[in-house]
Parts: sequence; structure tokens; C-alpha cells
Amino acid sequence: MDQAFEVHMLNETGKEKARKIALAFDDLMTILKGDCGEGRELAIVRTKLEEACFFAKKAMAKQPENQI
Repeated sequence: MDQAFEVHMLNETGKEKARKIALAFDDLMTILKGDCGEGRELAIVRTKLEEACFFAKKAMAKQPENQI
């Protein structure tokens, strides 16, 4: 299977790292919402952060030490 489509089963360490990554992006979004207010631009920021969070978690999940 092409590596781009592989599934990575996380161990407990990996799950905790995934939670920490998600919380970091959530904290950033909270700050930005307070400083920028709602609107089209912030909606784009939210989409880009969601994409960045996905790829950060994928990069972490690819590490053997985070897998079952």
C-alpha cells in the first residue's frame, strides 16, 4: 500500500501525543478568535489549522515509537 494511505494504530503514548497536538492547535485557535473576531478570514485560518493539525498528528503517528 502507498504510504500516503496507511493507517497507523497508536499506542497510549501516541494517543497522548495526539491529544497534546490537538490541544495546542485549540489553544492557538482560541487566541486567534479573541484577537481577530469571526469572519471569512478567520474561517480560512480555522481550515488551515485543521489541515496543519491533521498533518502534525500524521507525522507523529508515523513514528514507530508511537505505534502498536
